[in-house]
Amino acid sequence: MPAPALPLLTNSDARSLFLERHGLGETPKGPAKGDDLNAVIDKLGFVQVDSINTVARAHHMILAARRPAYREKNLKPLLEKQRSLFEHWTHDAAIIPTEFFPHWQLRFQRDRERLISRWRNWRRDGFEEKFEAVLKQISDHGPVTSGDVGGDEERKSGGWWDWHPSKTALEFLWRSGALSVCRRNGFQKVYDLTERVIPEPHRLQRRDEDETIDWACRSALARLGFGTSGEIAAFWDLITPEEAKQWCNRAQASGDIQEVEVTCADGRTVRKVFVFPETLAELENLPIPPARVRILSPFDPMLRDRKRAERLFGFHYRIEVFVPEPKRQYGYYVFPVLEGDRMIGRIDMKAMRDEGRLHVRAFWPEQDVRPAKGRLQKLASELDRITRFSGCSAVTYEQDWLREPAAKAP
Repeated sequence: MPAPALPLLTNSDARSLFLERHGLGETPKGPAKGDDLNAVIDKLGFVQVDSINTVARAHHMILAARRPAYREKNLKPLLEKQRSLFEHWTHDAAIIPTEFFPHWQLRFQRDRERLISRWRNWRRDGFEEKFEAVLKQISDHGPVTSGDVGGDEERKSGGWWDWHPSKTALEFLWRSGALSVCRRNGFQKVYDLTERVIPEPHRLQRRDEDETIDWACRSALARLGFGTSGEIAAFWDLITPEEAKQWCNRAQASGDIQEVEVTCADGRTVRKVFVFPETLAELENLPIPPARVRILSPFDPMLRDRKRAERLFGFHYRIEVFVPEPKRQYGYYVFPVLEGDRMIGRIDMKAMRDEGRLHVRAFWPEQDVRPAKGRLQKLASELDRITRFSGCSAVTYEQDWLREPAAKAP
């Protein structure tokens, strides 16, 4: 007999579920400070940190998209005083709830083994010999930046791969858990001993490997709503794809998760993914995503996996043209625009803070999106919000800012 058909998750339901899990499915409201801000970050799992400040840094834009009341100053107390958040690594540098710190012991162990061999080849020689001196300097004299260590070592301008040995040691000791980021000066990391940064209840807890693998898979699937074993592994980037695959096999056999099919944005393609059975029961009560327009960071967690965004939303973030030579059609850094449960375009803008204005260079609607009056009014309202958020007082536009619809991806 043929195998019974798998339950089918429509594209519309999949979008609503995915947006709800990523904090974009409900009307954005809340004070965006203290417990409320902690709850937003816990729901997401982590917030990626990035240095690009075209309008605002990625972590601030991600939070402001979910809480219009959010201001940059609201994050600092949670990181630097309450210590309810800490900074470390997922797929990139990220801000993470401190209650998850015990599970990062597995990352510290694995990074310690992996980076030693890799960095011996990638970095300048001698960084391992600096571990003891760097730790003693911090222990005796307090927190440091990379500029405070290795004062007698040669500095070069070759980029991140050409750190001087003590800077490499500092970064290695952070990645492997001996040091933690206690604050940032501007965007520069300031390091201290982990025992002085991470509160004792979280720092002293230990989780064995199996516990962390189970936690990583369950917590990732809960935050994604649905996913393949590869997507589950990639969420935290804490465990291997094979470990996630084995967990999915065990969880499916025990009935903890089940396999379903999701309809992609093209209406024809379906993809097999895993869900918790209780997630399917929630579909009827999912909120309808608000019709407002929201401008997202290019590093927003809902768009982090570009291929998934293409399958689920039909949105190709970066489209390349190949005539006469390969290049990005929209440049490197443009902002995705969400309306309801659809991606409606991308916008090129920059905060000209010295002039007090947010300047819009171009907006490209998607192929099937009409730039009607009501939609443009909602976009204008969102730009007004972004203007205030970025510390500017006015929006200005290029003369030809409203462009033809985005080209279809090849």
